[in-house]
Amino acid sequence: MLGCSVAVLTPIDDDEIRVLLGAYGLGSLRAREGIAAGSVNSNFAVESSAGRVFLRLYEEQALAGAKKETAMLGRLARAGVLTPAPLRRLDGELVSVVRGKPAAIFPWKDGTIRCQASVAVQDAWRVGEALAQVHVAGRTEAIEGGRFRFEDLLVRLDRIEASGDVRFVGLVPALRAALARIHAARDRELPQGLIHSDLFRDNVLWKRGGRIAALLDFESACRGTYAYDLMVTMLSWCFGDDLEPRLSTAMREGYESVRKLSEAEKNGLYVEGAFGALRFAITRITDYAMRTSTDGPRVIKDWRRFMKRFDKLESLGVQGTQEALFPRRG
Repeated sequence: MLGCSVAVLTPIDDDEIRVLLGAYGLGSLRAREGIAAGSVNSNFAVESSAGRVFLRLYEEQALAGAKKETAMLGRLARAGVLTPAPLRRLDGELVSVVRGKPAAIFPWKDGTIRCQASVAVQDAWRVGEALAQVHVAGRTEAIEGGRFRFEDLLVRLDRIEASGDVRFVGLVPALRAALARIHAARDRELPQGLIHSDLFRDNVLWKRGGRIAALLDFESACRGTYAYDLMVTMLSWCFGDDLEPRLSTAMREGYESVRKLSEAEKNGLYVEGAFGALRFAITRITDYAMRTSTDGPRVIKDWRRFMKRFDKLESLGVQGTQEALFPRRG
């Protein structure tokens, strides 16, 4: 279910899970399995006599943050967003504490994940539609600016520079200059609200028949521009060896079936996308590449893939990026 961008960082034993299941009225423990991938939270598939559930331990968020996130997910689910609502404990709370860390339980959602080669036009359309539903449903959410602002990315560049890692130190001046230029060009008046900020292919589950089963991992959800969120999603779903206009157009059309883009947003697509590409290039260096030795395994989340996306957007510019999402007909 929710397992593609998460990990098992805090082990817990069967007795702790039994106590937790009792707090939710979920019966007895039959089996459990850690979901080992990623680096943010600890996650488990748990089989109980009441059925299968997903258990998350929040590794970075404090109790207050976990309560805020789970409450938000409940509101989004009730508003029609395709994300699992957290289960409530028998005392009415959404969040428990295990080994001093916040924990939440969600209903299990079966589904498959699309690889890039399998993404079809209709898939891109449905993802665009689902993203717009998040934006519309989350308009009233009071949420902060997140962990990947301009200032946060500068701190990461400082960390790369201070690391002395000869593989990446030489990249910093060009990355810093590009980031400053793109940041200065962003339109501060673009519509903003709750954004997912990370709706990559591994954060969408699919049913048989091509319908979306669930949107996953709102860990990076924050306040941001809707155009930025659309472009981040497009860079994940609509880019193989190169940008695929048939997919980017379908995603934009699906999005606009729910929420129309303003003229200012259309004009801002290039800059918002470029900022997103730089964000993921930088974070993939700090969070993945710098943790991998030169003779270690190949880094799956390769920062160079997002520099390639950045270069593509740079070559397209404002007009070319618009045409990739709004092609001329006839």
